[in-house]
Amino acid sequence: MTSTLTIATWNINSVRLRQDLLSTLMTDASPDVVCLQETKTPDPDFPADLGERLGLPHVLKRGMKGYNGVAILSRLPLTLMDATPDWCSRADSRHIAASVEPGGQPIVIHNFYVPAGGDVPDRATNIKFAHKLDFIAEASRYFAEYPPHRAILVGDLNIAPMENDVWNHKQLLGIVSHTPEETTGLDMWRDHGFVDAIRHFVPPDKKLYTWWSYRNRDWRASNRGRRLDHIWVSRDLEPTLSAYRILTDARDWPRGSDHVPVLLTLKI
Repeated sequence: MTSTLTIATWNINSVRLRQDLLSTLMTDASPDVVCLQETKTPDPDFPADLGERLGLPHVLKRGMKGYNGVAILSRLPLTLMDATPDWCSRADSRHIAASVEPGGQPIVIHNFYVPAGGDVPDRATNIKFAHKLDFIAEASRYFAEYPPHRAILVGDLNIAPMENDVWNHKQLLGIVSHTPEETTGLDMWRDHGFVDAIRHFVPPDKKLYTWWSYRNRDWRASNRGRRLDHIWVSRDLEPTLSAYRILTDARDWPRGSDHVPVLLTLKI
């Protein structure tokens, strides 16, 4: 019997501040699994009843005070994959992984929040950019050593890798999130066994964004977006890809994030 699994990824930019918007997400899209980034709260302060209120009673989180933080909320039971690396030896709550069993077969979900990298794309003068490049390289090496199988990788990867993942490719080549160092590193990571699930549906010559800066007064009119939020699947899951959605209207939700939710449905 074929079942479906719909997974959403969203950089919520503070789960306590924007938790009510998750009800809007559930009403609009009803995902089975929601992966959040930038929850910005220590685990004891994560809203205790949030999963139950959303109909996603199984909750795993890894948070810290003030910044970073990732969480997975699910209709299906979650099993924490606790043998994951401490990326760059920082213990800074940028990754959590769990398995679910839709249709009785396990799928591993990796939820990542990649470092933003600061403003200056220079490893020598910007330690934040150096950290980002090191993080990407370490993740790439990890998945080269442990190739993904029945795996989904989601998150705010803070890189727009393709020309049409940004509003102006030439202008942004020198801007953090679209520099050749970053995009090459991300491509290498993905190519260790993953498929870009959203670009499976949307050809590379089409513009595709998931983030619009708070600095844009009229973000729809300027439409200076970037695709920073991604869903990848292991190659063995590519035949199961069924549908996707990018909830662009979420950018206008009251006190919304500068990122919008991205959703993928698989027929398992």
